[in-house]
Amino acid sequence: MNDIDFFGLRDLFTRNRILLCFNGPISRSLIEEIGNALKNYLQADNAQPSAAMDVFGTYIEMTQNIRHYALRQGYGEADSSATIIVARDEGGGYMVQAGNLVEAADGAALAARVAELAALDKAALKAAYKEQLRRPREEVASSGAGLGLIDIARKSSRPLAAQLMPLPDGRAFFSLQAII
Repeated sequence: MNDIDFFGLRDLFTRNRILLCFNGPISRSLIEEIGNALKNYLQADNAQPSAAMDVFGTYIEMTQNIRHYALRQGYGEADSSATIIVARDEGGGYMVQAGNLVEAADGAALAARVAELAALDKAALKAAYKEQLRRPREEVASSGAGLGLIDIARKSSRPLAAQLMPLPDGRAFFSLQAII
């Protein structure tokens, strides 16, 4: 194993105000355990209750989406890994970012959906949320990037940001960032 510069890693985390970081295969129980740690940290940080709920809800939505996607794709342990970061931003808010491997076409469609939502104001996001609620369940289930993504966009204080990094094997690494 290569030597890891833990002090350098600690310094990187401190400079970027990273409170929580995870990288690896994600299971239902791990989502729950990290969620509990996140709740405890937010409570110790004296986060406003509404902000703490929004940060926690965003974390849960992002990680569950990653887990469900990996299961639907039949990915093995290595390919079903997630990278999750919760940090403070410059303005005192919380940044929640999560990323995972996706099929390139799925990632492109998701990035386009995020861009659509990022262009909407709060009133338009509320209308989109209500419209999504009225859609038949089968249509919602098959479309992906629906109610949960809109809910994250509504909770965010800034437009959602997504990045898609193409990989040589026809997949891509997709990441989503929300500021609460």
